[in-house]
Amino acid sequence: MRYSASTLRARISPAAIVLLLLIGLNLLNYIDRYILPAEVPLIQREFHVTDEQMGALTTALFVCYMLTAPLTGWLGDRFRRKPLIVAGAVLWSLATLTTAWVHSYWTLYIRHALVGVGEASFGIYAPAVLSDFYPERERNRILTIFYIAIPVGAALGYLAGGELGTRLGWRAPFFLCAIPGLIIAALYGWLGVEPERGASDHVRATRDRVSFAGLFHNAAFLTATFGLAMLTFAMGGISAWVPTFLHRFSGLSVANASLAVGAITVVDGIAGTITGGWIAQRWQRTNHRALYLLSFWSVALTLPCGALVFFGPRAWAIPSLFAAEFFLFLNTGPLNAAIVNSVSAPVRATAISVNLFCIHFFGDTFSPQIIGAVSDRTNLSIGLGVTLIFLVISALILLAGAHFAPPFEEAVAGEPGGSHKAK
Repeated sequence: MRYSASTLRARISPAAIVLLLLIGLNLLNYIDRYILPAEVPLIQREFHVTDEQMGALTTALFVCYMLTAPLTGWLGDRFRRKPLIVAGAVLWSLATLTTAWVHSYWTLYIRHALVGVGEASFGIYAPAVLSDFYPERERNRILTIFYIAIPVGAALGYLAGGELGTRLGWRAPFFLCAIPGLIIAALYGWLGVEPERGASDHVRATRDRVSFAGLFHNAAFLTATFGLAMLTFAMGGISAWVPTFLHRFSGLSVANASLAVGAITVVDGIAGTITGGWIAQRWQRTNHRALYLLSFWSVALTLPCGALVFFGPRAWAIPSLFAAEFFLFLNTGPLNAAIVNSVSAPVRATAISVNLFCIHFFGDTFSPQIIGAVSDRTNLSIGLGVTLIFLVISALILLAGAHFAPPFEEAVAGEPGGSHKAK
């Protein structure tokens, strides 16, 4: 039986279709992003580059990401997001395909930078679009589902990079993402719908929630953003270097180190993300500060486990990494829900772009390179130990942010009230 786009939308809700397609793009995005950390020794062997130079590849990606994000956020608050998402996915997929022509460190550097331009589109628009389909109390649940793609994609990236990279060469794994990315872009163009902006907002739209200038006076937004930025510094650095750390300090092969990290990431990522989202969803019934408090405890519990990974006995490294990643993933849905709930629809895409600029500029744009530089001068344990300082700062900021969490209020007459109209 043949189905038209309208027939499929009638059988499946527009919100569910959009959520499914955006999860697909997010999954491919993180597969592509985490292939590289799994292949560091393989690439170093071919190009004869240092740890600092390998860290600089991630810096290049996020510099382009950050420079593109303000423009894409501005566009997302003024134009239909559906064609912007499709265009970004196509650009990202084509940039991934260029890996076939990479035969030097600097062409790899340029390729990695171009991928960041594509990522700065659907990565910004997805939470804003989903927020227009679902009200504040449901966004933690929906974003928890959406962000499960992070650990699954990261795990698949590690596994693909380690296994396929070892067997077929380090370029081969990148092609796993390019063609599926083009397919999902086409499906989004066919089936995706544009929800009415603010259709599901219920929290009162105060001045600091509805304007660009207000973002810089919005304590709920700023604490969530900078708490996440400090956390992202640590997460970006750890994810970029932990397979190499296990290879060097635990004696695992490149393939086995990537397999171990991939397995831990997918199990902990799914379990931690679901557990954190479930706890926060129940907790916020009685405490509107739950999204911030859950995020605080997530980071606080990660700290001692991370210290054992980097400085504990060799035999404790993998068990401690398992515990650290579980606690770290608890905040995935809640903290992102706190960010989108802290602002209203008129500036939500802009706010997300500001958030992404900040978390990457102060977070993982430079952390892999900084850790690599420290490693070149001392060792990788000390380099990764730098991340613990940023975890402490993150926990303190998130704890402070709980005082500014906006309460859930019913919309006043004339404000958006929760319909799921789509264009």
